[in-house]
Amino acid sequence: MVNLPKANMEEKTGKRILCIEDEPEMIDLIRLILMRRGFEVLGAAGGMAGIKAVREQLPDLVLLDLMMPDMDGWEVYQQMKADESTRHIPVIVVTAKAQSIDKVLGLHIAKVDDYISKPFSPQELMNSVENVISRKKAGS
Repeated sequence: MVNLPKANMEEKTGKRILCIEDEPEMIDLIRLILMRRGFEVLGAAGGMAGIKAVREQLPDLVLLDLMMPDMDGWEVYQQMKADESTRHIPVIVVTAKAQSIDKVLGLHIAKVDDYISKPFSPQELMNSVENVISRKKAGS
């Protein structure tokens, strides 16, 4: 009997995703969802740790919470875009701040790559991540 590999569930994509979020449970949830698709998921607890991790790790994608106590997500985003070494990194905002005006500001004014409202489904998160990464690949 031949052992066939699992249906690519554990295959590594080689893509590193940094989740900047002040709730450790949310980082763990996102890690659980994305690791099953082969992504390496790094966590940063809050904005200050997040901007430091972005500069040190240079991830392929950042998942960014907006409401954090030490430095909010918009400040992290502005610092990323102002830095030559990190401005190319795509950002998906993942937030409970789900007012439609926030989504409009995020997508059309700030130009984030996508915007997901909490609570989200695992499929919604995967679709967003895969769409943004494939757009980046097509654009590079």
